Amino acid sequence: MPEARPSPWWSPQRHADRRPFLEGRGRITRAFRAWFEAHGFTEVETAALQVSPGNEAHLHAFATEALTTAGEARPLYLHTSPEFACKSLLAAGERRIFSLGKVWRNRERGPLHHPEFTMLEWYRAAEAYEAIMDDCAALMRRAAEAAGTRELTWREGACDPFAEPERLTVAEAFDRYAGIDLFGDLAAQAKAAGMRVADDDVWADVFSKIIVEKVEPRLGFGRPTILCEYPTSEAALARKKAGDPRVAERFELYACGVELANCFGELTDAAEQRVRFEAEMAEKQRVYGERYPIDEDFLSALELMPEASGGALGFDRLVMLAVGARRIEDVLWTPVAE
Repeated sequence: MPEARPSPWWSPQRHADRRPFLEGRGRITRAFRAWFEAHGFTEVETAALQVSPGNEAHLHAFATEALTTAGEARPLYLHTSPEFACKSLLAAGERRIFSLGKVWRNRERGPLHHPEFTMLEWYRAAEAYEAIMDDCAALMRRAAEAAGTRELTWREGACDPFAEPERLTVAEAFDRYAGIDLFGDLAAQAKAAGMRVADDDVWADVFSKIIVEKVEPRLGFGRPTILCEYPTSEAALARKKAGDPRVAERFELYACGVELANCFGELTDAAEQRVRFEAEMAEKQRVYGERYPIDEDFLSALELMPEASGGALGFDRLVMLAVGARRIEDVLWTPVAE
């Protein structure tokens, strides 16, 4: 007997079940805007259609085209992040900005993934990326307060958003949770730990498997975790850490084993950024047989961009954990049809 399909999101009963979550979403939205305004940020709105959706190997975009007045087709993409546009605004002279808006990522659907979702991005010119760590802690507290809860929850896990986040380097996490030296032979160590490593897996493939299987499921329980100092090869948009070029100023925020934010001390060297984009697109070609164009206008703007730090937070995921929802569709007013 086939499994019964759930009622559509617009059925009165299902909507009534979801409405408390959606009301919580509204309170958190208002609280976040008030927090950013109180801290001197300007809200910006960026164009969703871009010549490049982003140049990270494992992100997949929605492609479309624009027609000129002569009827000629020009390829465009729905952005996977407002990052390029926000950084261009920093180049234009903005100092503290945030964007709370829709982004699109293809090939993503599940309890924590949706093809259209809301991303919060914010940037601080001339400020260290540790300031973004402090912002993340403050935003988690603000979300919990707006939702009227003392803890973030998902599945069987719980996290105290009012506790000081643990700061853990990727190297420390690999050693603690996998018994693996990040700077050693990853493939050999992963095999010795009983993990499946294919003959054609490159270093990045093995790194990703260790993160996903051994590390991420252990982060953010009891209190939030800030996982920082990613290998430079895994931080295409972040600057290298002063004193240790093996790692970059990138961190991710976790609660209940769920990644909530991805943040950087921003790379502002246009020539190095081009090299990294080309490497990412070569990897995309290797794995998926496709590549996205490089946004030359963005690279030109990067030459004027000041030193800055920024963060990207999956707003719907944080709402989920704050209101106690089980699936991302429960906190979306109108989910995309399957």
